Amino acid sequence: MSIMDKNQLSSGTGKLPGAKDNSVSETKKIVYRSEVMNQLMRMVDRVAPSNATVLVLGESGTGKELIAQAIHERSNRRNKPFVAINCGALRETLLESELFGHEKGAFTGAYSRKIGLAEVANGGTLFLDEIGELSPGIQAKLLRFLQEGEIYRVGGKDPIKVDIRLISATNRELDKEVMRGSFREDLFYRINTIMVHSPPLRRRKDDIPLLIEHFLSNGTMGFLNRGRTMSEDAMKIMMKYDWPGNIRELQNVCERLQILSEGHTIMPGDLPDQIRDPEHKIIVDDYDPTLTLHELEKRYILKALNYFEGNKTQAANALGITIKTLYNKLHEYGEFEKYAVHSKPAKSGSN
Repeated sequence: MSIMDKNQLSSGTGKLPGAKDNSVSETKKIVYRSEVMNQLMRMVDRVAPSNATVLVLGESGTGKELIAQAIHERSNRRNKPFVAINCGALRETLLESELFGHEKGAFTGAYSRKIGLAEVANGGTLFLDEIGELSPGIQAKLLRFLQEGEIYRVGGKDPIKVDIRLISATNRELDKEVMRGSFREDLFYRINTIMVHSPPLRRRKDDIPLLIEHFLSNGTMGFLNRGRTMSEDAMKIMMKYDWPGNIRELQNVCERLQILSEGHTIMPGDLPDQIRDPEHKIIVDDYDPTLTLHELEKRYILKALNYFEGNKTQAANALGITIKTLYNKLHEYGEFEKYAVHSKPAKSGSN
């Protein structure tokens, strides 16, 4: 996609879908007008036509998967599948099966052959989110896959040729993980032929009004016919907030506002307390001798998940823990919710 004039609206097709006076560019719901995002999308345009591996760096909630999709849509693989998997959501044995597939009888419960997501993505793009969470064993198998272009299903003996473009993403500093010995140096250099940075929302505040307009116009709660616009004073408060949860947090807040606001226009009083007064200190209840630290931790984690309406990545970011740690805690509590491994099927008429 070429970056169009700032007074125009561009989409993934390069067409002008309608007259708008505001300076918006969007592709696959990437809504922006800030210069830092213009620079990022220019990089996406340059990178997309190649088959180079890409590593997308950025904090949780900054839209790293959307950037990966934008690269895919501008590549020669656009008519083939885009398949995404969250590496932090699965334990090692499950991740290997999801990624490479397994043969019937490979392990207890393997009642039939399973095609792995790497094979599903053949000819297209494989997106590995949270790649920094991979165990050493899976790192070794992924490296072999990238070097040889072939996979082995779990329990399988025959290599399967697979042609994919790999795009990875992480909120970790992988170079430091390499120095610590927790991430393979050879894999690190294999996955970051091109490195792009997804900026946090606090570095692209010019985009906040456009993102709010987008979420209020296209949110799932629009049928309630409340919170369609935001007052100038409320917008000023939203602009001052630093958005530690980034775009995911902003989208979540917009959905809540559409549910809870009194009328069509969102006023300052409708905004959550932590937005209006981010410096407010949380008052901790008095000590309860019947409450163990384990139970307190469990309640607090579940409260965070409830607050963010089940969004595990946003809850983990707010709690200051990794998504893998959150998943492990949920397994421990018996509260694990089924994760979403999703894929975008090939377009009709593809070769």
